[in-house]
Amino acid sequence: MHLFYTPDINTSPELPEEEAKHCLRVLRLSTGDELTLTDGKGFFYKAIISTIIDKHCRVRVIEKIPEQKNWTGHLHIAMAPTKNMDRTEWYAEKAAEIGLDELTFLNCRHSERKTMKTDRMVKILTAATKQSLKATVPVLNGMINFAEFIDKPYAGQKFIAHCHPGRKPLLKDVVKKGEDALVLIGPEGDFSEEEVGHAQEVGFIPISLGQSRLRTETAALVACHILNLTNQ
Repeated sequence: MHLFYTPDINTSPELPEEEAKHCLRVLRLSTGDELTLTDGKGFFYKAIISTIIDKHCRVRVIEKIPEQKNWTGHLHIAMAPTKNMDRTEWYAEKAAEIGLDELTFLNCRHSERKTMKTDRMVKILTAATKQSLKATVPVLNGMINFAEFIDKPYAGQKFIAHCHPGRKPLLKDVVKKGEDALVLIGPEGDFSEEEVGHAQEVGFIPISLGQSRLRTETAALVACHILNLTNQ
């Protein structure tokens, strides 16, 4: 099944330019053919191509179908982006395929990347959402300072993964099914001891992701997968 991303379908019954190009030039669909659309906000749409004029493809919606997510709770990963953006983009793509609700980028004491643009990341998340046949594009938040972020109120479960000495439970053993969950993943140099202490003071539970030493993007993906599987 081909899924077309149409964020403005409720106000403009026409495929966006890139989606129209794929529909008409690559798939060679024509008037009367049926399409499946998503607004990226939790709904699928069954539609029929009604009019084709040059590069424009207008549709008629037949049915609006709410997405039945295959996980419960609101799953949120907040991570320090890697110095090599390719690795952060790889993570975003795979996490969207697995399934998460929100992604935030943290500016930490040991972060090697202090700023970032999110335009390309939005496209990656959207493409991965379509590829995995989901109807909700994860919420993407731009860079925010670590201290500012963790001081924000949060009603769900809060975890911080770090490599400092001390006994820490495995995330899989402490996360509760059906509840909102937020996991913090640090930069290549890990969170500072001060950051870990501050996080614990505001209610974050230190956790382990296993015995292996993981790169930032790998740790973020492992955390995402654990949250998703727990909430299946």
